[in-house]
Amino acid sequence: MDAPAIAARGLCKSFGATPVLRGVDLAIPPGRALMIIGQNGAGKSTLLGLLAGLGAPTGGDSSLFGVSSRKLEPAARRRLGILTHQSYLYPNLTARENLDFFCALYRVARPAAEIDRWLERVGLAGFANERVRAFSRGMEQRLALARAMIHRPDALLMDEPFAALDPDGAELAAALLREALARGCAVALTAHRAFELDAARCAARVLIRGRLLATPAGGDGPDANADARDRSAAAAR
Repeated sequence: MDAPAIAARGLCKSFGATPVLRGVDLAIPPGRALMIIGQNGAGKSTLLGLLAGLGAPTGGDSSLFGVSSRKLEPAARRRLGILTHQSYLYPNLTARENLDFFCALYRVARPAAEIDRWLERVGLAGFANERVRAFSRGMEQRLALARAMIHRPDALLMDEPFAALDPDGAELAAALLREALARGCAVALTAHRAFELDAARCAARVLIRGRLLATPAGGDGPDANADARDRSAAAAR
């Protein structure tokens, strides 16, 4: 098996006297995904932040592409795509201007063509020149997906990528993730419950009391569209 693109060994994090992560170990090679299942407050976002090098662990270490997450050179960091609860989009810029800015940061070749392709891909071509401040939460999430993936990263860290998406948007996000895996991207993503992504490429583990545990037999079952369908059904009642 290939060396892991995303890894953690004995990763711990405490806030004051409160432990959040207790010795997390993981290794995700290229072309594979790890789905981290947990409830609010389980430490999922904290774990992804440490994997990205956005904070200092209390113990242990995390690495990207074989280098400590906190010591990545800029060229290596451009190989990473991140999606968090914050979109990192600029509300006073248009959708196109936002993607143009991130293309410059990531040094994307032929940015104009890539921006057009991604706006079409995420269903926002008709809103290319609209300011993001006028977007719905679901539209903003679609654009954030494009922002995180437009540079064809070798590793993706995604915190609840299906949040705020309707069924069509959730299906799109799942398709984008499958495409990233097929081209060899390593993916760590979080969710409240397990969903079907790519059984051959994606494993799932549960984050409970700061430790990653194997999922229960049979998993949690719901697919990527379940939450969106539940919201739609509730709205229809």
